[in-house]
Amino acid sequence: MKTAKEISLLGVFIALLIGGQFALSAVSGVEVVTVLAVSFFYFFGIKRGVVLATAFSLLRCLVFGFFANVVILYLVYYNALAVLFGLIGRAFNKKTGVKEIVIVTLTAVVCTVLFTVLDNLISYIYFGLTQKAFEVYFKASLLTMIPQVICVAVTVPLLFYPLTKIYKTINL
Repeated sequence: MKTAKEISLLGVFIALLIGGQFALSAVSGVEVVTVLAVSFFYFFGIKRGVVLATAFSLLRCLVFGFFANVVILYLVYYNALAVLFGLIGRAFNKKTGVKEIVIVTLTAVVCTVLFTVLDNLISYIYFGLTQKAFEVYFKASLLTMIPQVICVAVTVPLLFYPLTKIYKTINL
């Protein structure tokens, strides 16, 4: 990070992600972190995205607690998301037309499903779950995944364009 502006941007955005996650944490499956993170990674690129993803993954523990399996999940998932959407943003030259928004939305929906799958795998390995316990955990996670996927399928196409439009006003 080169400038105080960049550091400030990251600090404000980390606070926005944690605050958004906290504000909606009582409602299972409803979240704004995905659309905020994806749009940031798409527009600001891999380098800033990885810094944001790592800082968010660790600092959110101050609010939600330190649980090793969740820290591992967030560090792996959000950093992978930063790389993926940073590459997509680079490939589309940060354009935000209908085609780009559809591709970003579909990719975000698939990634949301993968988040739950990754959570199941990490929890299975970390806790040493039995096959039966894993099946119960997996079935229970579907109840959260379904509204999350719907939420992402709605929020990304609605908010991606306005968010990236706002980012264009930030002079870094």
